[in-house]
Amino acid sequence: MSDTAARTMRLLTLLQRRRYWPGPELAHRLEVSLRTLRRDIERLRALGYSVGSDRGVDGGYQLESASGLAPLLVDSDEAVALAVGLNLAAQGSPELAEASVGALSKVLALLPPDQRRRAETVRDATSMGLGPASAGPALDVLATVAAACRDQVRVSFDYRAATGAASERYVEPYGLVAIGSRYYLFSYDIDRADWRTFRLDRMQQPRPARTPYTPRPLPTDDVRQYVRTSQRGAQARYRVVLEVACPGDALRGAYGRWVDVDDLGPGRCAVTMDTDDFTWPLHILANTDAEFTVIEPVELREHIAAVADRFAAAG
Repeated sequence: MSDTAARTMRLLTLLQRRRYWPGPELAHRLEVSLRTLRRDIERLRALGYSVGSDRGVDGGYQLESASGLAPLLVDSDEAVALAVGLNLAAQGSPELAEASVGALSKVLALLPPDQRRRAETVRDATSMGLGPASAGPALDVLATVAAACRDQVRVSFDYRAATGAASERYVEPYGLVAIGSRYYLFSYDIDRADWRTFRLDRMQQPRPARTPYTPRPLPTDDVRQYVRTSQRGAQARYRVVLEVACPGDALRGAYGRWVDVDDLGPGRCAVTMDTDDFTWPLHILANTDAEFTVIEPVELREHIAAVADRFAAAG
């Protein structure tokens, strides 16, 4: 957020805390001149907030009641980020998708006209399809576990592993990691006396304790990478390894959230991923203008050959 936007956000917060602010006191709290304060007040008004003022050097300001809802106070880049983030969330479970679509509609309605048009353009021009729709967690599970992480309280829950085995777990939750549309809990398992990760969509009935725990030293400085490493190959049907004739940075920026990209030398890299089907590898290869070699698995080579035959026949 820019300094101006951050200061305007702080100004709005101050106006909401007190019924009336003398101008000099408000400028002192914001560490700006009276002239800058007046410009910030005008910016709030341009965004749709009704701010009353008294004339004169010692005049003051107050946030007046207004009909309807005032626009969100965000800059243009943040407006786009909101649209992209909610659009990505809409690719999750049906419950999360429905809530995200509703939230996106309401957020867009609260944006000023120029920012709304920009965000709507990004939303309408973007087509997502990066993960299985059934992998998202239930919203009540996500909210409960996130609150337990925030409050640092232990949580128990019913869990069903990939093998179908059911168990009851009791853990100290330390954080959530989102990989694609799947959410993982990074935690210390009390009964097993070891660090564990759990998929939230396999959890049921999380039950937080009332008293906080004393945090333990973490086993890693990078929780996200720790979870990715611990889950690698554990749930997926295939391990895919590709060699691509392009610099690693060309793929890392676009796909680094979902795959591992390692440099093999100038203009060549290796792409590694764990997946249940070949939709995602084909997406990357089809949208990368470079020669490639499938190192593994054999099934992917056969699948690419079958797809190539269909395209050749159609052409």
